[in-house]
Amino acid sequence: MAFPRPAARLGLPAAGMLRHSTLPALLADVQLVTGAPRCSCEPLDAVLAWGHKPSARSAERLAQRRGLPVWRCEDAFLRSLGLGADSAPLGLVLDDGGMYYDAAAPSRLERLIAGPHTTAELARAEAIRSLWCEQRVSKYNGAREASAPPEPFVLVVDQTAGDLSIALGGATPASFPAMLAAALANHPGRTVVVKTHPDVARGRKRGHFPPSQLCDPRIRLDASGDHPTALLERAEAVYVVTSQLGFEALLWGRPVHTFGMPFYAGWGLTRDHLPQPQRRGPRLLADLIHGALVEYAIYIDPHRHRPCAVEDLIRAIGLQRRLRARVPERIEAFGFTPWKQRVLRRFLAGSGLRFRFPWQRPGPRAEAVVIWGRRASPSLLRAVERRSLPVLHAEDGFLRSVGLGADLIDPISWVVDWRGIYYDAAAPSDLEHLLSTGSWGDGQLARAGRLRRRLVEEAITKYNLRASPWQRPQRARRVVLVVGQVESDASIRLGAPGVSTNLGLLQAVRAAEPDAYLIYKPHPDVVAGLCRQGSGEAAASDCCDEVLVDAAIQQLFTQIDALHVLTSIAGFEALLRGLEVHTWGLPFYAGWGLTHDRLTCERRSRRLPLDALVHAALIDYPRYVSRHSGLFIEPEQAVDELLTWRAAPPRALSLRQRIFRHWGRLRQR
Repeated sequence: MAFPRPAARLGLPAAGMLRHSTLPALLADVQLVTGAPRCSCEPLDAVLAWGHKPSARSAERLAQRRGLPVWRCEDAFLRSLGLGADSAPLGLVLDDGGMYYDAAAPSRLERLIAGPHTTAELARAEAIRSLWCEQRVSKYNGAREASAPPEPFVLVVDQTAGDLSIALGGATPASFPAMLAAALANHPGRTVVVKTHPDVARGRKRGHFPPSQLCDPRIRLDASGDHPTALLERAEAVYVVTSQLGFEALLWGRPVHTFGMPFYAGWGLTRDHLPQPQRRGPRLLADLIHGALVEYAIYIDPHRHRPCAVEDLIRAIGLQRRLRARVPERIEAFGFTPWKQRVLRRFLAGSGLRFRFPWQRPGPRAEAVVIWGRRASPSLLRAVERRSLPVLHAEDGFLRSVGLGADLIDPISWVVDWRGIYYDAAAPSDLEHLLSTGSWGDGQLARAGRLRRRLVEEAITKYNLRASPWQRPQRARRVVLVVGQVESDASIRLGAPGVSTNLGLLQAVRAAEPDAYLIYKPHPDVVAGLCRQGSGEAAASDCCDEVLVDAAIQQLFTQIDALHVLTSIAGFEALLRGLEVHTWGLPFYAGWGLTHDRLTCERRSRRLPLDALVHAALIDYPRYVSRHSGLFIEPEQAVDELLTWRAAPPRALSLRQRIFRHWGRLRQR
């Protein structure tokens, strides 16, 4: 019988457990009966308690009165992004026999570890171990990685005073100085890093090592509360009482010494200083992993709180950690409007942001500065250069939203560029550097190909606007589309040193394609009245066969033979669809042998396959943020969200959006 039973009715007399907002989602397969009055009289299969905490006493008394079993739940070994007090759990364990940290009594976890596992299950467990280390996750994952000493060292792990797992794991407070003494004696000449618990580092709880016990010159205290991955990766040995870091050290292949009896001890995998329970005997590490991370726990994804496999949650949390680690912790942002400030907080999650006015200067604690695109005053850039601070340039990504940014539609992707910005052809950008020097394996190119084909099949573009369909003239032999842009846009100013107006582009294309059926599509912001027409753009109809005001670019791609652009992202979108693309400026996708270019850039001489461009521009370069959770997602998940967003009924503009649109029109006069 599977556990938990989907039809089980669990009594939850301590309704305070529901302060964990994710608990109903984690227990979606059971029926929760909440509150002591209901639990006293309604039909129940079991009573639910949170571990062995004091609040569990009322559940135990109720179960005894009604002759019901007690099921206990606790945080899973892969719990959340932040600490327990700051972040709801995404993983939960349920035990109908005891609790994993109570070594005096059998638990469901013990049965699972000791039970038989197939070859496929053991292989999955080994794959999970590799994935855990590859994604560099831990139980809590909100902090930056603690720095490991450059010299050889051993790791000693402290815990919070009063932690139930200590006493129930057969240990006492005296076990901690004994553990430290053993580490010093067993590893002469080695540095001993003592790592405090994150809750101790934040002043919420006490640890076990007073300063008087840390006087040995070989001891280095790590009281940062930071993520333990680098320490576990490099430690020669790890010493614990009952801390979960001992289990994680086994995943990293470290020798582990235990001074209590945690759930992972007694199986022949650790060097134990207490006798093992007779219930435990030699098992493989894969048995331990499968039991603890696959069979014992329930997981939900962090975005929609739907059930998921442990591998999915590992990848999701690993993505948060990687993207957070790529930018400094303390960043000052200059010149962002209140709307963009809110968006920036999501795309730079994990960093402390301080917003400054454009005329101000970076404060003394700033580690980097972020600006929108190239919008930085010369005086700010001089101040940043004197301080040798990095400048991060933020901009919309290439799969942005359903609707226009000028209508204050939140983006699903932004880029954060350390070198420059992709539309400034006068200077290198992170994207150009990646295209110039990067390499992509067969698996990466295959992933890019799948993403490209899906974008084409689902007709996904940057803005995904709705419009009436257009049909090419039946007698036209060659249909050419010219895409207009907002002429004040920085991408034209910085990426179109030759032809730089919409009318000039139209005239040049007409001269180059005299026999083609030439259609012109103005920029949606111009059509909506949010930006003014370009110089002479009102006369566009004199230079082409048709002006398409109400047309969706994704549908036009199916009707044309070629596309001409200055620097528009439409050229990149056309490349994805195998169309012939002519560039008259220097957009990021020009110069790599995929387009017909009127201009050249000496920094771009490499010839790339299309899927290398796709991987760099849509997978490596941008950051994607879920509209549901506000957390980072992969580009494939962003496509899923865009499709759902596009399929939903259109929403009327809010009052704020209408005011902003009216104000934008007034500015154009």
